[in-house]
Amino acid sequence: MKKVIVIGGGPAGMFAAIAAAEKGHSVLLLEKNEKLGKKLFITGKGRCNLTNASDMETLFEHVATNRKFLYSAFYACDNERVMHFFETNGVKLKTERGNRVFPASDHSSDVIAGLKRALMKAGVEIRLSVRTEGLITENGRCRGVFLSGGKKEFADAVVLATGGLSYQSTGSTGDGYAFARACGHTVTKPRPSLVPLTAREPYVRKMQGLSLKNVSISVFKGKKVLYQDFGEMLFTHFGVSGPLILSASSFVSKELENKTLDMKIDLKPALSEEKLDARLLREFEENGKKQYKNFLGGLLPAKMIPAFLELSGISPEKKALEITKEERKRIILTLKAFPVTLTGTRDFDEAIITKGGISVKDVNPSTMESKRTEGLFFAGEVLDLDALTGGFNLQIAWSTGYLAGSSIE
Repeated sequence: MKKVIVIGGGPAGMFAAIAAAEKGHSVLLLEKNEKLGKKLFITGKGRCNLTNASDMETLFEHVATNRKFLYSAFYACDNERVMHFFETNGVKLKTERGNRVFPASDHSSDVIAGLKRALMKAGVEIRLSVRTEGLITENGRCRGVFLSGGKKEFADAVVLATGGLSYQSTGSTGDGYAFARACGHTVTKPRPSLVPLTAREPYVRKMQGLSLKNVSISVFKGKKVLYQDFGEMLFTHFGVSGPLILSASSFVSKELENKTLDMKIDLKPALSEEKLDARLLREFEENGKKQYKNFLGGLLPAKMIPAFLELSGISPEKKALEITKEERKRIILTLKAFPVTLTGTRDFDEAIITKGGISVKDVNPSTMESKRTEGLFFAGEVLDLDALTGGFNLQIAWSTGYLAGSSIE
């Protein structure tokens, strides 16, 4: 039996503590908040999308950064194992659109309660409202932790699961990065991810509150497509948000630090330009006396019409029958490539996760142990790992937490 300290009472830390205790170790879980799972509580708007029930190939496809590193972790603790864990700890589950898995009650508090039951059953000692100040290292080995007030707590192994920088009000303040740097680890620059994006055009802000469904977006750096997908998005007082935009942020946040990017929204992705042209021709003939501005009501949400009129450059009063072939082309172009200039990301406080963190090159993917400091293990968002929305980021937390805890010999 070894003494193990786990720093951080989030999903990765709790899973690491349970896994280590189930191996027979004496485990102390340190959490600086007054309760466990503070960020988990607000995940998925309080519903907690705790994993995704897709096959393994799909899990890997949805990892945005360092997916190969996760091979051992995902196979050591896959989504089936996670779902079984919660079911056996009294949390009934349900699977929704996109294979997203939620507690049947729609309450994240049930997920936290299930974890607490497992921690108690495994005999983990939990200390809340305890601040860790640093790691005790000696001759290349981690020997324990420094606590506030000059206290020390010694251990044979330490698991660092302090999270990233997103939702800082829940205690994710990047402490783990400083602890890891002090031991010689490289930390990739943390950036907000799964985060809304800011936009330049005044017409974007005028459409605040408008949600678009069944559209596709393409984000360009020059002529290169950085991201393309189909789904839902939302216009806001600062730019754009919604599922499509949050996923796009995973691939474009780094580029947006130095430059603007062009986004095109295809408002009619199910129709080719030819089919759209044929439809417009037909409708112009049937409604020839209608003014162009009134005709647009059948094609677009009302909030989009002023911006669309501005972009197409056609007189709002012009009769449908008078619209030329050239003007029809402009309408089609605006419908198929509605332009938005992306200027940046919102802050960490609006980001679901952090992109960047402790470099995986410094970590053994088979055990989650540091390659630089013996007896030091890492788990969860503190690592340079992130995925798209849909339960994939929490799967990373469970898998890396389980592997770290169960690898302590």
